[in-house]
Amino acid sequence: EHVFITGRRQEKLDEAVKKIQSNRITAVQGDASDLNHLDRLIDIIRETKGRLDIIFANAASCSFARFGTITEKHFDETFNVNVKGVLFTIQKALPILVNRSSIIINGSNSSNKGDPDLTVYCATKAALRSFARCMTVDLKERQIRVNTLSPGAIDTPLLRSMGNTQDEVENNLKMWTEAIPMNRLGTPDEVAKAVVFLASDDSSYITGIELFVDGGLSQI
Repeated sequence: EHVFITGRRQEKLDEAVKKIQSNRITAVQGDASDLNHLDRLIDIIRETKGRLDIIFANAASCSFARFGTITEKHFDETFNVNVKGVLFTIQKALPILVNRSSIIINGSNSSNKGDPDLTVYCATKAALRSFARCMTVDLKERQIRVNTLSPGAIDTPLLRSMGNTQDEVENNLKMWTEAIPMNRLGTPDEVAKAVVFLASDDSSYITGIELFVDGGLSQI
């Protein structure tokens, strides 16, 4: 077993490798929206291990923009990472992805919610949900399973940066927590356990679904 992780910030990759403390992990710096970077990533995986069994496509960008003030720059940056990056990550990996493997696309419960000031972000996550359906059909002959994992409000640095001021951040966190039936934010470990389930043979008869890890918010 060997894990490859990738991201734009080298310091965050270094932190992850240090925390995991294993010689079975390789960090590759790169931008998922840059196809040349994706080519380099796939080349490294091919040269190092020659195959892939699991893909967790997790690249994402999220920022507020009220409808009526959305700029082309905001639209392009969000779609380039969230949609283009995910699509081409998976497509470029297909030649080294083995049959009967598992693809997990990291979506969001925003795929079926109308969140204020997140028009573009929500649209990108709805696109990812569609990707999972279509890829399930396109890859069925290879028995490759494709599922979407859709977290809700998860206690991460990204979530705690959602606001222009600290007061705005705190108000958003309070609003999101009160809306969740379980009355708390989720944790990264809770998302990770769902990813492991979808990646493993425990979910061998599951494909094309959207699994919500959001404390019940999308179900009420």
